Formats: sequence, C-alpha cells, structure tokens
Amino acid sequence: MFGQKRLSREGGVEIVVKELCTRMVKLDNNVTCLNRSGHHVRGNEFDAHNEYDGIIQKSVLTIDKKGLAAVSSSFFAGLKSAFGKYDVVHIHAEGPAFFSWLPKALGKRVVVTIHGLDWQREKWKYGFGSKFIHQGEKNAVKYADEIIVLSKGVQDYFKNEYNRDTHFIPNGVNKPEVVEALEIKKWGLEKDNYILYLGRIVPEKGEHYLIKAFKQIKTNKKLVIAGGISDTADYGKELKESSSFANGW
Repeated sequence: MFGQKRLSREGGVEIVVKELCTRMVKLDNNVTCLNRSGHHVRGNEFDAHNEYDGIIQKSVLTIDKKGLAAVSSSFFAGLKSAFGKYDVVHIHAEGPAFFSWLPKALGKRVVVTIHGLDWQREKWKYGFGSKFIHQGEKNAVKYADEIIVLSKGVQDYFKNEYNRDTHFIPNGVNKPEVVEALEIKKWGLEKDNYILYLGRIVPEKGEHYLIKAFKQIKTNKKLVIAGGISDTADYGKELKESSSFANGW
C-alpha cells in the first residue's frame, strides 16, 4: 500500500490504511506499507507511535518540502512497489495514483481507492497541483484493475465522466469506547454543554457556514472547532476573525 503518510491518525487516508491493513494481516495476508519519511504532523515525539504487529513498514525517499513531499514519496513508492515481490499494489488517493502505471507496467495487479476528488480541494484548485492530481485520476481510470470509491456521488462521477465502473465501499466506524469527560475540562468545557466540530480546517469542509449558523441560534452551549490546518492558514485566520469565541483556538 502507498499514498498514506504512515500508519497513524494524521488524516482520513491514514486511518483507512491502518484499519484495512490490521484486518488483512489478521486474515493471514502479508501486507507492506510504503510510508513517507519525515515527521508526524503532531511532532517528532509521535514518529515512533505507528508500529502494528504483522505489518511490514518501509519508508521511501521523500523531499520534505511543501508541494513535493506527496509527489516524491508517491513516485518512489510506485517504483519500489513495481520492483517488489507483491501480488497486489493498493494505491490510496488521486495524487499517488498518478504513478499507478509503474507497478502496472511490471505486471502487478493495481487497486486504487479514491478518497475524494482531491483536485477540487481549495489547496489544490490551481496550478500544477490541480493538474497533477487530475491526471492521477485519469491514470487510475486507465491503469487500475479495480477502483474503490467512498460515496455514490463519486461513483456516479466516474461513470459519467469516464464510463468507468467502480466499487462503492463506504468507510466503516469502530464502536467508540465511552470514557468519562475529564480531558475537556482544561478547555472550560463540561459534558453535554458544547457542540463539537472535529476535522480538517479547510474551506471545503464549510466551517465558516457553521460559525454563521451558530451565531443565529439561541443556546447556552459553546461551539468547539477542533482540527488541523492543512496548507490553509489564511482560512484559519479568517475563521478566527469572524468568531467572537476564538479563545483556545
């Protein structure tokens, strides 16, 4: 597998890969993850927190600069997967799928999971990034033996745009473990007295609509927005300025 940063909770792709790999190993499959080199988004101290029994993890060469990390790691992962002794290469996301032709050229079965139409995202909407990711989508259509999508809308898109059949497999959710609400107290929060948004802080998620709507309702609850900023610092700043409840952001 490649396309993920590492087996972690740094993003949706990483969670899917981790959950998929751990289950495949339990079913007696040999699984290798070709991860990016570099540091965890939460800090260096989290770099080693990604060991899972039975999963072979290898780091590939990564140019750790904005705009180059994903492209470079995907290229070297594609190259490594092409020459490795693997039956199936599973590529995650449209950008990494640009290199789907590499393992395919050396006779590997290729599966691509489309986690979303990434070229439409705000941080990739313009310039080289958008064109590269869009071409990755086209390469997935051309070279992948099978394509997995996570929503009916994306499935319809591939059928209408490319006349390509895909497999609709929505992401699952683990049953949550209910714990006592202690950690939230340091933020001045108590159980059942707040509304939580948890996710990446990017325009396509629509947090600005949430803030606008929250200001129009009468409630004693607090609105909590929690998540990482992904190359969208200006958007994060805009949200801060538009809210009067930005303490602890």
